[in-house]
Amino acid sequence: MTQHQLAALPHRPVLCVRGACKRFGSVVALDDVSIDVDRGEILALLGDNGAGKSTLIKCISGVHRLDAGDVVINGAANVLRSPADARSAGIETVYQDLALFDNLTPAQNFFAGREIAGPKWLPRAMRFLNKRRMDEQTRSLIQSLNVSLPHLNAVVALMSGGQRQAIAVARSAVFARKVVILDEPTAALGLRESRKVLDLIGALRDRGNAIILITHNMEHVTELAGRAVVLRQGRKVGELVPTHDNKQELVSMIVGA
Repeated sequence: MTQHQLAALPHRPVLCVRGACKRFGSVVALDDVSIDVDRGEILALLGDNGAGKSTLIKCISGVHRLDAGDVVINGAANVLRSPADARSAGIETVYQDLALFDNLTPAQNFFAGREIAGPKWLPRAMRFLNKRRMDEQTRSLIQSLNVSLPHLNAVVALMSGGQRQAIAVARSAVFARKVVILDEPTAALGLRESRKVLDLIGALRDRGNAIILITHNMEHVTELAGRAVVLRQGRKVGELVPTHDNKQELVSMIVGA
């Protein structure tokens, strides 16, 4: 889907978080935070360590439950009790640790826990894995996103950091129907591998996904994000359309200057 086609769609955020509050004992991790993200948009979620970014995405991903507030997906409020609820609602999250199985191939990682098996009339425990179909879907997606891998039958442990990150990001595209959340996707990567991951994120956006991007790299924010939201000490302190000219303003909001 082209950016022109996306722009022609009726404006309605895919994901809205309204009045999010979360406490851990006496610590207020989120205090009345509201954000929204549209289809085909990259929203940068910025803030220093302890600002509440990880708590917010874990509430959206079903890891934590909000104490107050709503997560609204396509106009309907959702109660996300678990990561499985979030995935069923079309939300996929790629954390910094990637959560890949090193001893499995990309296709096996893509479909881990969601394997394609049949025939459908058999009880689930007796069905046969459809390895050919899973391999074909993986190959098609990898090619469509221009991801370069040494071999689809190679296990993930033999791949570089950038290739592993690309697999984790591409895996999110297999199942994400609405929102992809990326937590520091270029952390610990070199310039060349970071470039490939950034291109992949752009491809996900162009496919119509709504993307929430957490990063400390301001160059990546100004290159990719249509909007940037800044959290500090659990509160939303600002929102800007990031440009090279207002980069310092964003940094000032992050550090509280």
